Amino acid sequence: MRVALFVTCVNDAVHPRTGQAVVALLERLGVEVDFPAGQTCCGQPQYNTGYRRDAEPLVRRTGRAFAGHDYVVTPSGSCAAMVREGYPRIGARAAAEGRGTELADVAASLAPRTYELTEFLVDVLGVEDVGAYFPHTVTYHPSCHGLRTLGLGDRPRRLLQAVKGLELRELPSAEECCGFGGTFAVKNPDVSAAMGSDKVRNALSTGADVLCGADNSCLLHIGGTLRRQDAPLRTLHIAEILACTEDDPTGAGWAGPTARSRTA
Repeated sequence: MRVALFVTCVNDAVHPRTGQAVVALLERLGVEVDFPAGQTCCGQPQYNTGYRRDAEPLVRRTGRAFAGHDYVVTPSGSCAAMVREGYPRIGARAAAEGRGTELADVAASLAPRTYELTEFLVDVLGVEDVGAYFPHTVTYHPSCHGLRTLGLGDRPRRLLQAVKGLELRELPSAEECCGFGGTFAVKNPDVSAAMGSDKVRNALSTGADVLCGADNSCLLHIGGTLRRQDAPLRTLHIAEILACTEDDPTGAGWAGPTARSRTA
């Protein structure tokens, strides 16, 4: 099986280890991974802020970048949701305005082929035990797009529960938003910070070593709050946990120079 990695802007710019982890994990499971160099932003920031027309060129570009791949896999529930939910709406609106069906055609082609990482592992590959090893206590934060838009349900938890050495602890009020919300954090910083503080307080109450999630945008927000409080808890994307093994428990192998060159 051959898939395309949709790495997303946040991971490309801030958390490249997550993209490297996805490649290492999928290749360990026998999947060939392409990285189309033409990919850029999916257009979600523009679309969520009300600039629908400005998002349209990025819809076209994303469609071109991932043409010809049976599966497009992304370590981001929010970006997967943009392609699967936002793109069809953009296409339908353009068609209703009499501007043709090009965008609708892109959405119809790309949306069914786009998967968030954990649903690809569970639903397409049919695996829950990916051979991971992570001897730490972990609590899991479900991001809003993954939880409410994609309906990931317990897929991430099932993957974490199968990790050797990992102790999964329940996060109180897990389904509450962390406060990031994309441009919401910019437009409503005080409310966003208060929500982030609530999330951090609940996470710290678990006594876990690591708070993990499937969206680095949320983890950036939560992690920033943790650092400002000098709290004894670190954030980590679920892909980086699933990519660790007993032979390489820290990811030193897949995050080396060779791995970087393959996802750059």
